Amino acid sequence: MARPKIIHVVVAGAIGGAERMLAGLAGGSPHHCLALMTPNPGLRALFADAGLTLCDRGPVRENPAAYLWRSFGPSDIAWLGRVLEQEGGDVFHAHTFASHVLAARAGLRFGRPVLRTEHGVRHYRDPSCALFRHWALRHTTRIVAVSGFVARRVGDLAPHARGRIEVIPNGIDLARFAPLPPPGRGPFTLAAVCRLDPVKRLHLALEALAQVTDVRLDIVGEGSERGRLERLAKRLGVEDRVRFFGYLSDPRPVIAASRAVVSCTREEALGLSLIEAAAMGRPAVALGGGGIAEVVEDGRTGWLAEGDDAAALASALRQAAADPVRAARFGVAARALAEERFGIQAMCKRYDRVYEALAGARTGEAQAWPTP
Repeated sequence: MARPKIIHVVVAGAIGGAERMLAGLAGGSPHHCLALMTPNPGLRALFADAGLTLCDRGPVRENPAAYLWRSFGPSDIAWLGRVLEQEGGDVFHAHTFASHVLAARAGLRFGRPVLRTEHGVRHYRDPSCALFRHWALRHTTRIVAVSGFVARRVGDLAPHARGRIEVIPNGIDLARFAPLPPPGRGPFTLAAVCRLDPVKRLHLALEALAQVTDVRLDIVGEGSERGRLERLAKRLGVEDRVRFFGYLSDPRPVIAASRAVVSCTREEALGLSLIEAAAMGRPAVALGGGGIAEVVEDGRTGWLAEGDDAAALASALRQAAADPVRAARFGVAARALAEERFGIQAMCKRYDRVYEALAGARTGEAQAWPTP
């Protein structure tokens, strides 16, 4: 059968791992197009720079009323129908919570299968996201989880979906994130690359830093927490050891200037920034919740804290900073792990198999489901 055309549906404002993963998956391919709804010109630029074919709804609002109208009203579903007709799409692929109901409705209305990538589990815990959550999941043909942790959590919360879930870890361009030797001199420097959002819990990194001397922290990212984190750094007396870079389209120079990266999230789905850092030869110091243990192997590619607070993180950080030679050795192992598990070509091939199976089922051409 001919290669299917995929209509990716993204309703988002922030730039996070899901958006960067999509840029890698679909960028530059004529077999993918993006139905985009965003208020953020930076997100639009990210996708355009990646070479995606954009079908842009134009600036949209982000608030509960706008979400309800977008999900259940007639105008956006009609717009998706026009995109489908214009692009000749075979499969809808939803990537964000705000697109789940819309993509499920479009699949039913226009007779197309719907694939959904679960980039996290936060929306399953949020009561404000409960409206029609299970309805959308039931009307999604196939579900990809970015980690075993996410697959298990979705299966536990929605047992009816278990048979439709498979795990495809996010992949990165291993050539772009090439390994570089760590800095030869200077203090032990950590890098954190993430949205400055409460769920990332970067306040724990600052509190841990206050307990460990001669360690610095470089933070890449923007978000609602930036002001609070800057004030906390000053209150803890570590502001001279913390640098806020804001959002960077290319975080590689900051990662290259570090000896390790840090993660404080309790339920990180996988940790795309940790994978990128691992590919560059940087180990991680992390709290071990969620899918982090699928990226960071304690005592081989990094340090997983024995606990879930700043004291536990500080203990792991002391171990890392005390032995830069060991940290460099862990970085070499981290690169090997990235090559083994997280290459973008392998990710794209696995998605292609899912797309072909979905499109084949719709047209009646026999296709075997990919093996999870």
